[in-house]
Amino acid sequence: MWLFKDSHLCLQRAENRQDTMQRKSISMFISVLWITGLSPAAWTADLVGCRLWVEPQMPDLSMNGDFIIGGLFSVHYYMRSELNTYNKQPLQPQCSGSMSVGELSTARVMEFAVHEINNRTDLLPGITLGYQIYDSCGAVPMSVKVALQLANGMEPFYNDTDSCSKSAAAAVPALVGESSSTPSISMARILGLIGIPQVSQFATCACLSDKRQYPAFFRTVPSDHYQAAALAKLVKHFGWTWIGAVRSDSDYGNNGMASFLKAAQEEGICVEYSESYYRTQPRSKLERVANVIRRSTARVIVAFLQSGEMGYLLEELAKQPPPPLQWIGSEAWIIQPEFLRFNMCAGAIGFGIPRSVIPGLREFLLDLSPAQALKSPLLTEFWESSFSCSLKGSSGGARKCNGSEDIRALQNPYTDTSELREANLVYKATYAIAHAIHGVICNDTQCDKSAKFTPWQVKNSYF
Repeated sequence: MWLFKDSHLCLQRAENRQDTMQRKSISMFISVLWITGLSPAAWTADLVGCRLWVEPQMPDLSMNGDFIIGGLFSVHYYMRSELNTYNKQPLQPQCSGSMSVGELSTARVMEFAVHEINNRTDLLPGITLGYQIYDSCGAVPMSVKVALQLANGMEPFYNDTDSCSKSAAAAVPALVGESSSTPSISMARILGLIGIPQVSQFATCACLSDKRQYPAFFRTVPSDHYQAAALAKLVKHFGWTWIGAVRSDSDYGNNGMASFLKAAQEEGICVEYSESYYRTQPRSKLERVANVIRRSTARVIVAFLQSGEMGYLLEELAKQPPPPLQWIGSEAWIIQPEFLRFNMCAGAIGFGIPRSVIPGLREFLLDLSPAQALKSPLLTEFWESSFSCSLKGSSGGARKCNGSEDIRALQNPYTDTSELREANLVYKATYAIAHAIHGVICNDTQCDKSAKFTPWQVKNSYF
């Protein structure tokens, strides 16, 4: 547990000494810990050694249980930002922008899996799993804040009389997420130091396979190392030896494209240009990338882009459409049906996550009432945006929801369960964590809900 006392960093010793790299990593996170709200407290009679500056981040979806597992999903695309003046306490991280209802549906798959596990008699019998699911908005500050909170618990005070075992008990035994590589890397550097298993469903950066740097990181999706090699062979198969390349300016895009370019060189493929863009960069950067594509002679483009950047790029290109292009896509966008509205994407090819079927999931997602939606800020936003009404009374010109709204009539990614791809990876990740906990607290016939264990034991029992 990482806390401050009398303006110094107090580190409670782990069971084994960390190597030099890990100690360097700790020093890098000192400033991050200040951002997440931990502050020194004056020595008082009540022996409060450390306290939080702010209230803990409340989960967007939650349920109590004997053991709580965490979850992080990029339901929103942006985090609210402000220009820090350094003469007042900065605002806490908060998501903003439009909601991805598809990612909300994916987050609720974790809910569904936990409920399904709780109803089973052969997995964790007599044990009730709970969950705390957060919207990370795909941002590093929010992901780090939530990761530290899941590691430390939500108690606002820490007393010097508290034992290390009590501190360890506050941590979640494992968590699902994040879906993007860059936030996952930041989380994995923290969680790996204290051994909390992190199982990501969609962070594909090959860099995360380095167990020396990320000893507690696992995933249910293949590394981009294999995708990059397969894309190079795909391009070679069709005889395309003069291509362009564009990527997300992130860990996902930069590492994935680096692997592809190396594989392409070995296949004898020549690359005319390699450009990058990230959705928060200036518009002029996007326009420059689009102009490079328009002026190039390569008619085949390999796009190692996240869906957000791909959408912006296609919208920019559509303003002055280039000659017909053959798109080769990475898994992040090639399976997204929303891009079919762009004629230039006709015939795009790539490798996608296999489709799957999860019995009972659709009924679970559709079993949502206005009263249930009000219990979660995410579900409230989903309901109000889907039906253009307000659950809390008329506001901002929107009518009050009257109960006649029919969620089954909606046609959007939330209700569409015909192609469960990332959702199935979340389902598997949740079950993997449940099996790991089962291996620690259960024998052949029964489980001990009062068992005390550390996240390291969960990690070593199954992963």
